[in-house]
Amino acid sequence: MLSLVTRFSSRVLEETAATGALGSNSWVTIAMLVVLVGVFYFFGIRPQKKQERETQNMLNELQVGDEITTIGGIIGKVVSIKDETVLIETSHDRTRIRILKSAVRRIDVKAEDTQD
Repeated sequence: MLSLVTRFSSRVLEETAATGALGSNSWVTIAMLVVLVGVFYFFGIRPQKKQERETQNMLNELQVGDEITTIGGIIGKVVSIKDETVLIETSHDRTRIRILKSAVRRIDVKAEDTQD
């Protein structure tokens, strides 16, 4: 994508140097830049914002009893939740680990599903 921008900008500079100023192609150049900004927004920024929103919603829905997986691959059951930390129980011998909420990758099993 960067090479495309580089080629496009070098072409604009060549055209500008050849005509001495922005000539009749100036509207085409401006339109191409607007389209390029739109492509960056719809294929780069927008999906990232959507993913951040989904992750934040998942962290807000975290409840005691949920089974989670961390970004480090640790699987455990949520024992308690504080402002920025979560206490999880990881094994049958009840090993407890305190992690940051931001370290939760996904909720594998919701607490409501296990109580049925």
